[in-house]
Amino acid sequence: MRKLSSIFGLILLIAFQACEGPEGPQGVPGPQGPQGLQGVPGAPGAPGVNIVGTTYEAEVDFTAEENWGVVLDFPEELVESDAVLTYILWDVVDERPIWRAVPQTIFFPAGPLVYNFDFSTVDIRLFLEGTVDPASLDDVWTQGQIFRIVVVPSDFPDAKIDWTNYEAVTKLLGIEDSDFQKLAPKKKN
Repeated sequence: MRKLSSIFGLILLIAFQACEGPEGPQGVPGPQGPQGLQGVPGAPGAPGVNIVGTTYEAEVDFTAEENWGVVLDFPEELVESDAVLTYILWDVVDERPIWRAVPQTIFFPAGPLVYNFDFSTVDIRLFLEGTVDPASLDDVWTQGQIFRIVVVPSDFPDAKIDWTNYEAVTKLLGIEDSDFQKLAPKKKN
C-alpha cells in the first residue's frame, strides 16, 4: 500500500508541475543594477569600472650617483589599494622578449644582486640591493635596464593567475606592447 501511495503522489506531483496558465500582469520594475565591468572577458561592455590595468615602461641606468636606484613618477595618482606588478626584460630569444617578475636575484661569486622596487600612490622606486658591489659589475647589469610596470586595480575580479607570469598577466588584462606609457626617471637635486 505504501508503494502505491508513493507512486500516486509522484504522479500527482509531476502532473501539477506540468500545468501552465496564462501569464500574469507585468510587475513593478526593480532598482537599477550595478554598472558592468569593462575590460573583463565575458563581462558586459556597459560603462562601469575600467578593469584594464595601467601600464608603464622605463629604461633606466643604475649609477653610484643615484645610489643605485631611480624614482619614476606615475602620471596619475594610484588608488591606495591598487597592486603594482613589476617586470624586468631579462633576455630576448628568437626576437621574443623574456620578462621576469621583480624582485629578481642574481648570484655572483662576490654575493647576490637583487633588482627590487617599492612604490607609493605617486611614484615607484627601482633599485639594486644585495651584498655585491654594483660598481664592480659589468654595465650589462646596471645600464639600459628595461622595466614594465602594471598597475592592477583593487577592484579587479578574483582570478586564479600566477601574477609573476608576465605573459599570463598581460593576456588576462588584454595588454598589448603598444599600451605601455614611457616613464623617465627623475634626477636627484
